[in-house]
Amino acid sequence: MKVVKKAATILVSVILWAVILVAALFTFTTMATKDSNNVANIGGYTPLTVQTDSMAPTFYSGDMIIIKRVDPASLKVGDIITFHTIIENQYVLNTHRIAEIDEDYGYRRYTTKGDNNMVSDQHIISNGDIVGKYVGKVGKLGKLMDFLSSSVGFLVVIVLPLLLFFIYQIYHLITVSMKLKKATALEMAEEQAKILSSAGADEDAEKMKAEAEKAKAEAQAALEEAKRLKAEAEAQLAKAKEEDKEDKEDKED
Repeated sequence: MKVVKKAATILVSVILWAVILVAALFTFTTMATKDSNNVANIGGYTPLTVQTDSMAPTFYSGDMIIIKRVDPASLKVGDIITFHTIIENQYVLNTHRIAEIDEDYGYRRYTTKGDNNMVSDQHIISNGDIVGKYVGKVGKLGKLMDFLSSSVGFLVVIVLPLLLFFIYQIYHLITVSMKLKKATALEMAEEQAKILSSAGADEDAEKMKAEAEKAKAEAQAALEEAKRLKAEAEAQLAKAKEEDKEDKEDKED
């Protein structure tokens, strides 16, 4: 039974950590694109969700891609980069392949193009627009991130499991507290029993000692009485001899 409880506790902990990791990834991914000027990263890496098929077959809508911060000077034609741009009058992030690089007096301009697009992107970007370089993907995980970004997904996958875990922890805390109180009460009862037993033993010892003292006193009194009777008997015997002696002397006279 204890093994089952221990296994259940470990399972709950594993599930909790999985939820926390998913929640952390979701939070980080959401925050990564929330600020149009700054993109968050962990150790220089940022996960992003692909929204279109403009880069198919390299990656598709619903995939999660990983980008890494790099020195723009190290980029070359053919690299896939994520950059700030304007699409439909909105300032957004886009991930396309570098089709051309123009450089004048150390100032670089990049022409980008989606692998699945017929024409290059309209806007030319510069070093300051570049967020990072594409380094890998996790197929379809972006759909999970999109689901988590919805109110229903966030509630079902993150809020409810965390709530259930906290309820479980409170229940576990109450259970442990009750067991601790029970163990403390049992320990106190055992200590009280030991004290009472010790007191009873001491009382019995005192009683036996008193009885022994009484028996000793009675024996001493009996001995004294025997000595007294012996002394009286010896005195009477001596008196009888004296009287017998006097009678003999009287007869002789």
